[in-house]
Amino acid sequence: QVQLVESGGDTVQPGGSLRLSCAASGRFLSIHNMNWYRQAPGKQRELVAVISSGGSTNYADSVKGRFTISRDNAKNTVYLQMSSLKPEDTAVYYCNAYVTVVAQPPLVYDYWGQGTQVTVSS
Repeated sequence: QVQLVESGGDTVQPGGSLRLSCAASGRFLSIHNMNWYRQAPGKQRELVAVISSGGSTNYADSVKGRFTISRDNAKNTVYLQMSSLKPEDTAVYYCNAYVTVVAQPPLVYDYWGQGTQVTVSS
């Protein structure tokens, strides 16, 4: 079993910054892509940022230049540094990871965290 636990959500003013964290725990062999999604009220969940196990990154156009995804493989943790926040960034942010679990043969599953609320408001 693998758990993803997010933290760092808060209420900030427009123009402010936040850093989200997501730590993976449990029994697994390796973690592949780690991703951040978000879901605003009444909207579909959207992909925000992706980071591969090797550190390659990709971003949604709406956050390019403002958000930075990074990971610490030794800590099995992914981060999302968010700056120049806008009211439209308000959403529940979810961590997602593709993990090779201990099995015979090993299998890859994707896991989700419980979400952390980010509110950008004056």
